Amino acid sequence: MTLYKSLFHGDKVRLAPFQADDAEQMSKWFSDAQFLREIDTDMAVPVTIHELENKDRTGMKDHNGIQFRIRTLNDDRLVGFIALHSFEWNNQVALIAIGIGEGSERDQGYGTDAMRLILKYAFHELNLNRVGLDVISYNARALKVYKKVGFKEEGRMRSAVLRNGNAYDRIIMGILKEEWTHKQKSLS
Repeated sequence: MTLYKSLFHGDKVRLAPFQADDAEQMSKWFSDAQFLREIDTDMAVPVTIHELENKDRTGMKDHNGIQFRIRTLNDDRLVGFIALHSFEWNNQVALIAIGIGEGSERDQGYGTDAMRLILKYAFHELNLNRVGLDVISYNARALKVYKKVGFKEEGRMRSAVLRNGNAYDRIIMGILKEEWTHKQKSLS
């Protein structure tokens, strides 16, 4: 059963390697406090073009992480990134991270399409059995996408993220290969 046109092409986006000018665009995203506070629980610190270029050169295909850029199919525009990281090969598990850069690019289906592609890649190309993630409870948009593609809430780290004087839960989510496969069959 073919779920997508190819391993790296979905309905709206493709997973692509970095291009030389990506770092300049991404440095704008990594200087936006809202973007930084939605993709990570760590403190928000702007990232320079040079730091992004170095990470691209050294980190695209290391043994413990694989990064892709999310580019639109219709005009090849860079809209985000997605990565599998923290592999435990002996347990067939990894974590996932995703970010859609510009606010105007969110809620367009790019993140959902990219998540479906990376999960297909994780389960069929890398032979993983589980993919996990964590998300801050105030990130309703991300939670909606994760649930839509089949992630299940597995637990919470209560009051684990402090932002602007408020405490938020860190929600732990995961999806198993068999759950993902079942979901894909039900969509066919």
